[in-house]
Amino acid sequence: MRIFAAIALLGAALPAAAQQAPVVPVTGGNVAGSVEGDVATFRGIPFAAPPVGALRWRAPQPVIPWAGVRDATAFGHDCMQLPFPSDAAPLGTPPSEDCLTVNVWAPADAKGRKLPVLFWIYGGGFVNGGSSPAVYDGAALARAGVIFVSFNYRVGRFGFFAHPALPAAGEGPAGNWGLMDQQAALRWTRDNITAFGGDPGRVTIMGESAGGMSVLNLLGSPSVRDLFHGAIIMSGGGRTAGLQRDATRDLPGAPSAEAIGLNFAKSIGIDGTDAAALARLRALPAEKIVSGLNLASLFAPPSGAPTWSGPFTDGRTQTASVEAMFDRGLQAKVPVMIGATSADIGFVAAKSKEEIFAGFGANAAKARAIYDPAGDGSFFDVALKVGGDRFMIEPARYVAGRAAEAAQPAYHYRFSYVAESARAGSKGAAHASEIPYFLDTVATKYGPATIAGDRAIARTISAYVVNFVKTGDPNGPGLADWPRFRGGEVMDFASDGAARSGNDPWSDRLDLVGPDGPG
Repeated sequence: MRIFAAIALLGAALPAAAQQAPVVPVTGGNVAGSVEGDVATFRGIPFAAPPVGALRWRAPQPVIPWAGVRDATAFGHDCMQLPFPSDAAPLGTPPSEDCLTVNVWAPADAKGRKLPVLFWIYGGGFVNGGSSPAVYDGAALARAGVIFVSFNYRVGRFGFFAHPALPAAGEGPAGNWGLMDQQAALRWTRDNITAFGGDPGRVTIMGESAGGMSVLNLLGSPSVRDLFHGAIIMSGGGRTAGLQRDATRDLPGAPSAEAIGLNFAKSIGIDGTDAAALARLRALPAEKIVSGLNLASLFAPPSGAPTWSGPFTDGRTQTASVEAMFDRGLQAKVPVMIGATSADIGFVAAKSKEEIFAGFGANAAKARAIYDPAGDGSFFDVALKVGGDRFMIEPARYVAGRAAEAAQPAYHYRFSYVAESARAGSKGAAHASEIPYFLDTVATKYGPATIAGDRAIARTISAYVVNFVKTGDPNGPGLADWPRFRGGEVMDFASDGAARSGNDPWSDRLDLVGPDGPG
């Protein structure tokens, strides 16, 4: 009898642990995912043809159909790049050019429902990053009733490369291949998410760092404006006037993307702008295209002519600066959540504290009082504060203000919390440190060092995110009120683990660094 009882207990446990693999029809064929507890997961689904060989440096092409049921239990390759050891989100797959895949997390009972969708865009300076890092897992948000979508887009010179031979071959407007991938993945979501239980009429796009910048690009892209209905911009800046690069025209301090593409080709011994030059470029080994480019080398002192352009204005995937986008009313009129971390990244051209403060002109004394009141701060510390304010923190407030002026619901935040295990020597919440709290993957990030306070603020912040995805408003039962931005409000996810809203105590500081302020 005991044996039969044990068998009965085992059988009762099997449905939750080993449910039949869910099969879903998508563009190209059927895919089989897996059920892990109460979440159905699908990984590595192609949303475009592999961009290899003759498809290198082409817009994403239609999926190649497959026969039978395709296994969707493992991530596809992250896109070709040179990983670097200190990456806050290390890749989980070997990089490859064959990388255009999408992943979906959904409640196990989502089929037939119309749940809101969160479309995640990773960061990495447009030279690194992928969808496989464990910290980007979407299971926690799926358990909260959201369909979570992530995907890969081309990075480095595979994702951003212009050359006169490309438009001559009919590849125009040519160059922002990675941004084209993002748009293709968004269209795939529109066409396929219903089969997973999602609502294509309730899609929120969300990204951090380069992913946040990508969200800003998508806000101003007319061709995809109707494909999303909310935007979350995490440390994505927001002031780009004078910083953009053009496809074919040299601008002051910014050679054209085509000129940079020619520089790269010349650096590896390929001259010419004809079809033969393009064929030689497409025949290069992937490692030759990378040529050491990653986040670690991106900010090294320049040596020789530039060979990496990054995204540039092409009139389709990047249409204008953020400022011009709002000035012309080109942005998608959707609810916006935007913010940055308290010790975010930034850059200063100065080489000493005196140079930094001299850059404030008549307000040098005010800047010194704010950024170095005791006069004993290191150059690094002062540069971090000024650079972070100028590059990330003040621009986030600016975007919130411009959205609010356009009658878009806007919610402004600052992330100041530092995990207990990372507090020694901390200058504040570093760039990208907010991701595991927004996605509720903090235990994955910090492992055994995760404490109850880390988990609590992750639950709070991810609850705001889920509410925003569901309704366009982050507020909900059991949460501190997060007011819409009217001009000076901020929700601070504070260093003590509390969520506090009110007038921004950094207003004077940000007024000083912003181009609209006295500095």
